[in-house]
Amino acid sequence: MYFVDTHTHLFIERSVEEGDLAVKEAIDAGVKQLLLPNIDLESIPDLHALCNSNPASCFPMMGLHPCSVKEDWEEVLNHMYPLFSERKYVAVGELGLDLYWDKTTLNHQIAAFKKQVEWAKELDLPIVIHVRDAFDEIFEVMDEVNDDRLRGVFHCFTGNIDQAKKVMEYGDFYMGMGGVLTFKNSGVDKTVVDIPLEYLILETDSPYLAPTPHRGKRNESKYIPLIAEKLADVKQVSLQEITNITSKNAIDLFRLPIAK
Repeated sequence: MYFVDTHTHLFIERSVEEGDLAVKEAIDAGVKQLLLPNIDLESIPDLHALCNSNPASCFPMMGLHPCSVKEDWEEVLNHMYPLFSERKYVAVGELGLDLYWDKTTLNHQIAAFKKQVEWAKELDLPIVIHVRDAFDEIFEVMDEVNDDRLRGVFHCFTGNIDQAKKVMEYGDFYMGMGGVLTFKNSGVDKTVVDIPLEYLILETDSPYLAPTPHRGKRNESKYIPLIAEKLADVKQVSLQEITNITSKNAIDLFRLPIAK
């Protein structure tokens, strides 16, 4: 099995040594590549440290999480942008809109989102979109900024089928399937029935949203096979087909090397 965890924060609240162990456990479980989104300025050293320690399997992204967007967002982004010339990143992310925690920063979130989309177009990188309680708002912005230079993923997708169709209409965009797919009453399993596998990739969003039967505990990249098994069950296809298609989608979107 060749899995790709397209969204994992294994570097959060753990030492590099603990992160190294988590990476090894993931690889042993068949998760050959792990993509690590940034959060804010403070998270950058830990992100880089884990990727430096595991260069063949861990691939960093650079961006500002919407929950970390404050009045100083321009200053923060001005610190982040030069990093793209210092090392390779596989995406701009994670960026997006989150109205669950704080609705007062919406205008700042939109401005920061648009600026990072500019980066992605300039650098020919995909974007990794976080959206929570803000599908209408994110679609309004995407309708404005999307063109044939933009590609990416709506990570941790929990929308309905109409929202999924909207994502597919954008062109080279995917939806990330994570632990929520395994939750009993999430409804994601009913939506994903009607989403072609060609639009899906796998993720954990570690340390958050651990799949059943680990719900409520720290999520780990080694749990990707549990998500893949649930997706195989919902789509009524083999686990191997899920692995083949979702891994190819991830490799194509993020232009990843093939793991040895």
